[in-house]
Amino acid sequence: MRPYPRNSRSRALRTAVATVAASAALGSVLVTSPAAAMVTAAGSEPGNCRISDDPSWSGWTDHAQLGAALRQIEKTSQGRVQVDVAGRTTQGRELWTARVGTGPRVLMVTSAIHGNERTGTEALLGILKELGAASGPETAELLSKVTLVAMPMVNPDGGELNRRINVRSWDQTVAQNPQLAGAPRAWYHSLSGDGIDQPGFDLNRDFNPDLNYVPKASDLPGTQTGAGFFLSPESQAIRDTYVKMRDEKGSVDAFIDLHHMGPCERITGGPQDGKLITVSLDYPPLGVNDGAKYKKQWPKLDQDKSRRYALTVANGIADAYGEQSRIAATGRYLHPDAREYAGQGRSAFALNGTGTVLFEVRGQQDDLGQQQRGMFVQSVRTGVESLLTGLATGSADRVDGDDFFELPDYGWETTAD
Repeated sequence: MRPYPRNSRSRALRTAVATVAASAALGSVLVTSPAAAMVTAAGSEPGNCRISDDPSWSGWTDHAQLGAALRQIEKTSQGRVQVDVAGRTTQGRELWTARVGTGPRVLMVTSAIHGNERTGTEALLGILKELGAASGPETAELLSKVTLVAMPMVNPDGGELNRRINVRSWDQTVAQNPQLAGAPRAWYHSLSGDGIDQPGFDLNRDFNPDLNYVPKASDLPGTQTGAGFFLSPESQAIRDTYVKMRDEKGSVDAFIDLHHMGPCERITGGPQDGKLITVSLDYPPLGVNDGAKYKKQWPKLDQDKSRRYALTVANGIADAYGEQSRIAATGRYLHPDAREYAGQGRSAFALNGTGTVLFEVRGQQDDLGQQQRGMFVQSVRTGVESLLTGLATGSADRVDGDDFFELPDYGWETTAD
């Protein structure tokens, strides 16, 4: 049983007309040329979801290259883009933050929390470079209204191994948290991952809505539907960055978490029916609709705000490329009726009042290698830019969050060749 019916995007797209009209002046600062994007993506979509047994993942920005690129952007921008180190991984790699803008509204974006999900890193570098170099009154106005805080690679240890989880043993975890001695391992800690015999955590389960939480032995091992424990330096650095911005600006309006999904899902229903999905979007997985069971303890939770922001992303992609474009093949993230993942970062921050959006781009590096890279990076970039502009103009606050449910969903292709 599906929690919501499949519907066409007609109502959502009617909403987009007003959104685009309201944001036209500032939108031109960021959203890249649809024509240029299509050139990048030309010929990139096969008629099936053929995947590679051993794809190449060379050519994607690695951790050392990321640091060099961010420092160059900072230098070229003459300090408009501020680059800092929010923390270090277990293996000592920097966890970079890049901040641009001075506005009261904060958009925080994380990428590559799963180490083999990389398009968000490339998209964020493009956005930061553009905002750091662009001139004119439109850019100045945008940056006076919004502060963008990007963390382009938050699991570099996992990224170096091209795998999902980070690199951290349970012994290392206990050494830094001696109160956990003798406790069972957290349920989301694995002894190996993606065929690599090194232990680590699924970082996207390591968050707690109590941002002051200190790990307790009595809470372990925890459950899949419960909160996490901030056991890794990566999740701690993301939390600390969030808290820093909240304390400085009063709140973090929006949070985007950039991910990848499987390679073979196809849109079901509407004008894009049967097309391979490019991006699926979601609001926090805290109950099916309004998260009512959480409201007593976490009254700031606003699921409708998250849906407004997700819809703003979908509308921006559709407007930039046209509803028939494969870049614009955007839908709702497929989920069962019961959705309880309180240990995800987007859930923890939503319970603290932030509107949070999940991006899931089709195909990971270990599926597609560099196939369709340009198209996926472009769609992620346009989606992030659309919310940035929507926050600056206020249009993201005026769309109807219920229209999010009219975005199409998708199904798995079972007979791919």
